[in-house]
Amino acid sequence: MKRILTALAITSTLVAGGCTKETANNQTATPSATTVAEANHHEGHNMDGGKTSGTEHNSHGNHSTNSKLESANAIAKLTVATKITPKTPVDLVIDIQDKAGKTIDNFDQFQEQLMHLIIVSNNLEYFHHIHPTYKGKGRFEVETDFPQPGGYTLFSDYKVAGKAEQVSILNTQVSGASANSTAKIDLATTKTFGNTQANLKLSQPTIKAGENVHLIFNLLDTASNQPPKDLQNYLGERGHLVILKQSSPLTEADYIHAHAMKDTPEGEIHFMTSFPKPGKYKMWGQFNRNGKIITADFWIDVQ
Repeated sequence: MKRILTALAITSTLVAGGCTKETANNQTATPSATTVAEANHHEGHNMDGGKTSGTEHNSHGNHSTNSKLESANAIAKLTVATKITPKTPVDLVIDIQDKAGKTIDNFDQFQEQLMHLIIVSNNLEYFHHIHPTYKGKGRFEVETDFPQPGGYTLFSDYKVAGKAEQVSILNTQVSGASANSTAKIDLATTKTFGNTQANLKLSQPTIKAGENVHLIFNLLDTASNQPPKDLQNYLGERGHLVILKQSSPLTEADYIHAHAMKDTPEGEIHFMTSFPKPGKYKMWGQFNRNGKIITADFWIDVQ
């Protein structure tokens, strides 16, 4: 299988190729009290493997795609409780509308879901990838909690039926005094996550902005020191990789979502991407070991 570069500049919209189309219409759910987030849309991503995810791409601002679809130019609105407290479950409601404020009813499925929601703390210490349930009439709902006080950015990735994939940027605040607003940067390339050791390998010792980079996650079972025998696909692919540039505030231009390449050696998950600007980036690779999702996080310095 040929390598297809997937990169995503959140300022663009993604196109889905080879995705299963699904339209859903259900009853409207009751919204939470207060809108506390603003939304942006992006256009033109490059996806890999003919699959797309609004947030996905393999290089910033482009997704390798099999077709070019026009942007839906949708608007997302986040509604949550008036006050979010740490470690307390809260309902998130995301309404998708067109520019005139009319609800959008139909969405295409991609990567086995109608919406992917990536939640990160603004200091990049916390990462969560969840899938809201579609309730009909443009409304998605999901229950989650936030571990600590402070600001959080939500990357809502969806695909209006027949249109290009899109990512909307939403923001919310968790009440309380933030313990640490500065990201802890650790440039180690070998880390252990539960029963999995992950070794990050780069195609070149110095990563430069604008150049294609081959990223390899070499996974080992900590007990046997051998490649895991229980690796399975995650959302239809060998793995997923989300990358964010250290920035304040976080924007769509800081976000990259890469897709795993196919037909790679046992225990190795490969990605191709590029970094738009110099700076520190944090990446979260996600892999499925017998139904348990392993999230391996690494920092990278781009010159």
